[in-house]
Amino acid sequence: MDRRKFLKGSALLSGALTLSPFELFRSKNILANKTLRRAKNIIFMVSDGMSLGTLSMANLYSKNILGRETNWISLYNEKKVSRALMDTASASSVVTDSAAASSAFGGGIRVKNGVLNIGVNGEKHVPIWQKFKKAGKKTGCVTTVTITHATPAGFCVNSAQRNAEPQIAEMYADLEIDVLMGGGDEFFNPGKREDKKDLYAVYRNKSYQILKDRNDLKNIKQGGKTLGIFSTGALPYSIDRTHLTEFKNTPTLAEMAKSAIDQMKDHPNGFVLQIEGGKVDWSAHANDVAALIHDQIAFDEAVKAAVDFAEKDGNTLVIITTDHGNANPGTIYGSNATKNFNSISDYKYTNEYILNKIHKDYSPKDIKDWIYEGNQIVLTDDEARQLLGFYNGLEKEEGLYNYKKLPFKLYSEIQKKHNSVGWISMDHSGDYVEVAAFGPGSELLQPFIKNTDLHNLMLNASQI
Repeated sequence: MDRRKFLKGSALLSGALTLSPFELFRSKNILANKTLRRAKNIIFMVSDGMSLGTLSMANLYSKNILGRETNWISLYNEKKVSRALMDTASASSVVTDSAAASSAFGGGIRVKNGVLNIGVNGEKHVPIWQKFKKAGKKTGCVTTVTITHATPAGFCVNSAQRNAEPQIAEMYADLEIDVLMGGGDEFFNPGKREDKKDLYAVYRNKSYQILKDRNDLKNIKQGGKTLGIFSTGALPYSIDRTHLTEFKNTPTLAEMAKSAIDQMKDHPNGFVLQIEGGKVDWSAHANDVAALIHDQIAFDEAVKAAVDFAEKDGNTLVIITTDHGNANPGTIYGSNATKNFNSISDYKYTNEYILNKIHKDYSPKDIKDWIYEGNQIVLTDDEARQLLGFYNGLEKEEGLYNYKKLPFKLYSEIQKKHNSVGWISMDHSGDYVEVAAFGPGSELLQPFIKNTDLHNLMLNASQI
């Protein structure tokens, strides 16, 4: 044997083994493998802030109350997907925020919490939807929160501040993202923007059709660029949409997802679409179990819409995951655990809606009557008086999305006695999270990954 050739070959092999699986895949030798199918389309689904307990409780509720397994868990049971655990850390913490998490997916690098696709030294990383747009694909984002929020923005733009939502709305117009659907009228409406810019007019001048409600979604003009803004702020929680008539004309996440797919599916170069269940995260911040479960189930209906399309199409990769855990809810052991958990089916409204309706002039009896109407829970006199203390200014409670200082934590502790669901906090967690992948490119998913790996997986699956 030629010793020099042997040593040279060994060195090359040693170098190759230091590469990530995705870097190896991009080598010419592996690209020559014709068994890998190319993904023409990609649908990337994020149930924002979904801890494993959220996924578990949604499936438990669906089985016990609705009589069927969730679509996500069915994909596991039917062995239709590749599955992984994912490390969600950011560049600044083991516990990420949504901006850094989306930047890991969108920019392919870990950044500090609070920024979008800008590295620790100020370098800008090209967001993945811009890469696909340049490659000739249509691009879209759909969410139940503001369309300019951190998770959709992380796939599209660079920003030093995740809260620069008025500016992000303008960036989307400059980029001409093909389909945008969610909330956030205050960032487009000249009567609500501080600078009085009419972003709706800007989008119309770029040939976008503007949608404002569910009826507009039903009458959509197929194939054109679309801006659907269905509320000021975030869209309503799913359970409130079900029970409150004022929200009946707001589309569901699944309806928006189906419409977005229909808008882009006939494009010859394919499309990429992000679908976010953003209020799963908000409900976890509020320790609001009814809001959490019903919005997770609403996300699960969007999963069905995406996978149904992908199965029929045959050229679509669907990635289903979350960006991080939040509050880590879970069911608690006890002799009445099942009965208690099933009592959540009696809840008619979110805790946010219930607590917003209480005023300082309520009597303890008024509070007890209202809580029973909303949750079928019988409060003690002490619990009613403790709740009333928040409305008399005696106590206050903080929280990321708790602008009115409502007693979310106290009320969730009261509910826990009746529904056997507990929470570890009111904020994000650093737990590893679930990832599922269906369709061409799903075979690239390894059992344990970092969040940045999904950026490379999408590029490799599409072979752009």
